[in-house]
Amino acid sequence: MASSSSTSGSGSAVTERRGIPGAQFVEDVQTYLTQSGLDVGSALAFLQERLQQYKVVEMKLLAQQRDLQAKIPDIEKCLDVVATLNAKKGTGEELIADFEVSEGIYSRARIEETDSVCLWLGANVMLEYSLEEATGLLQKNLDNARASLEVLIADLQFLRDQVTITQVTIARVYNWDVHQRRIQQALATTSQD
Repeated sequence: MASSSSTSGSGSAVTERRGIPGAQFVEDVQTYLTQSGLDVGSALAFLQERLQQYKVVEMKLLAQQRDLQAKIPDIEKCLDVVATLNAKKGTGEELIADFEVSEGIYSRARIEETDSVCLWLGANVMLEYSLEEATGLLQKNLDNARASLEVLIADLQFLRDQVTITQVTIARVYNWDVHQRRIQQALATTSQD
């Protein structure tokens, strides 16, 4: 708990990461309140609002992370299928595969030697690519998805740090206010005696 006699200000610089504002760690609550021009109630309301904003951003980032974590195995499966087709090319062997037609509905297919595949791009778009082009496109998509996931994980870690700093700051401001009220109450009691 910081006392009002402490002269140190905020210790860490406020930074930003990809649009997520950094939280300011408050070493001296009195200085923080004076510099921000807020009373305790307004400061607590501001900090609570910022905490809620962080929680909303965290939910969005976690949803993006789940999507990417589901997308990466799908891309890897597609790469494996294209690699298998490429390996069978020129051997004259047929490839027998079970594929999903719809959720929970599978069909068996006999795939003869082929030089191209059709890739589902989304938004009701499917394009035919040569095996080499498909491998290149899928590998690029896989690399991009992994890079995005790494950035997303770093963003989540940064965000969690900001949530922790904000929660600590809320506790420090609240405890400082309780301490100041006790001091005022003690002074009022001693002046009445």
